[in-house]
Parts: sequence; C-alpha cells; structure tokens
Amino acid sequence: MAAPIPHWPGRMIGPVHVRSTPAGRAEQAVFVHGLAGSATNWTDLMDELKDTVTGHAIDLPGAGFSPEPADGDYTVAAHAEAVIGLLEHTGPAHLFGNSLGGAVAVRVAAARPDLVRTLTLISPALPDLLPRYGPVRVAAAAVPMLGEWVADRLRLVPAEQRVNASHSMVWGNAKSVHPIRLRDAVEELRRRDDLPYAGQAMIASARGIVAEYFRRGEDNLWNQAARVQARTLIIHGRHDRLVRPAMARKAYRTFRQVRLVLLPTAGHVAQMEMPQVVAAEARRLIGETRLGNAPLPS
Repeated sequence: MAAPIPHWPGRMIGPVHVRSTPAGRAEQAVFVHGLAGSATNWTDLMDELKDTVTGHAIDLPGAGFSPEPADGDYTVAAHAEAVIGLLEHTGPAHLFGNSLGGAVAVRVAAARPDLVRTLTLISPALPDLLPRYGPVRVAAAAVPMLGEWVADRLRLVPAEQRVNASHSMVWGNAKSVHPIRLRDAVEELRRRDDLPYAGQAMIASARGIVAEYFRRGEDNLWNQAARVQARTLIIHGRHDRLVRPAMARKAYRTFRQVRLVLLPTAGHVAQMEMPQVVAAEARRLIGETRLGNAPLPS
C-alpha cells in the first residue's frame, strides 16, 4: 500500500483556516467537510483534481484549525456564510460538500448562484423522515445537557478507540484506511481534545443539522435544493450507515439539473474511500459545464 500524500498546507483566509492546492489552474473549487471532520477529509480528492482546478478546503468555524466563531453560531446558515466568505475570496468555484458540508453547500448554492459553477454532493445530510442509526445518535447528542455529558464522557475514551469507531461508521470498509491516515486522525483528535471549544463546536454543529430536519417553509433544505441553478452531481455509497442512499430518488426529483451516482462498495465518505472514482465523476461534470452540454442524467 503506497504512502498517501501529505495534507495540503493551510492559511487563514478571513476568520477560517483553508488548505489549498498549488495555484495554477484558473478554475477554482471549494470543498466543505462534514460533522466532526476537517479540510483534511478532501486531501486525496484535491490531489486527483489538482490538474483540473485549484482546490480550497475550508475548516468550518470551530473545526480543524479554524477558531471558534466570535458569535458562537454553528448553525448551517452560519457555516454557509463562512463558505460564502471564502467563495467571495476565490471567485466563482465548483463547490463540493460531504454530509453536513453537503447541507451547507446546498444553502450556499441556493443563496449565491453567482458564486457556484457546479455542485457536487457526497452523501449530503438533507432532511430524511427515516434517518438511520447514526443520525439518531447525532440527534441524541444534540439534546441539551445530554450532548455535553456525552462529549465529556467520550474524552475519557482513548483517541485510537474513538477514531476506529468513527471509521467503522463512515467507511464502507474501515480496514482500507491507510495506517498513516489513521495515525493522522488520532494525532488530530488528541490536538482537538486540548482545545476548550472543540466539544461545544461539535455539539452545536450537530444541533444545527438536526434543526434543519425540522425546518419548514422556503428555508427548508429541500426547498433550497429546488432553487439551485448549478449543474449538480450527487454521489451515494451503498454501504452508507448515516445517509440512506434511497434519498437519491428524492434528490433526482428536486434538483433542476442532476446526475446521481451510486457506488456499490463505498460508505459515507466516498471522497476519502475512492477519490479516483469521485474525481472522474467530478471532472465529467466540470467538463459538461465548460462545454454547455445539455445531457446530465445518466
């Protein structure tokens, strides 16, 4: 098993930390991670796409190396504003989102179509009336007082054990995680354990996505999805334990221009599990947009 590439270097852009591939490609891409994730969730996909776009992966407020937001707001809308701020810095870009980042990306694309050239969603956390066990656990952790208690108890569990449990939940096959990536994740979790705001950032972000499941009216995420003008690619893994792949059918009926891809061996983080496959689909979408080709659904 070949050693993976190092994570891309990062810098602060406004209030958030951003990891970027070397400048050179005129077209830009912005990548948004999921709950309890960070910009490093996109390292390998960004490598696959570096000859197509200049990539920028954001650490959402309070995640990765981004500090806690000054106003303490971890709602999906607040995360979307952080992404919009980055897009205003990069200029119009191809927008990618995974899980919570997918929900954030939908809100961004609906609000600022001028900044989103294409939209790629990997297991997006869009409202589901029949959530799987993982989202139910997130909802439980988001309960006031209970969430804080759970976070405090989890800190007593060795970092290696927590990382292994997380990989078993989000990867289709946790045994395929490279040992170096496993080591990176453990070291990062230990670093975050020492941050006074890390637990609250995760709990508050969980509460933010749970709130979206119950939102009504035009701000409901499905109604936002119907407003998205950009060509959209949605990728689901058949072994996703968090988001039901069956939600792809609703997405197909909702987004204006959409292609669906179901990966038979992937879990919840296809961009980490099979970056070459995800990159090929993303390049196809980007190419269609450049050419103005009409056919999207396959």
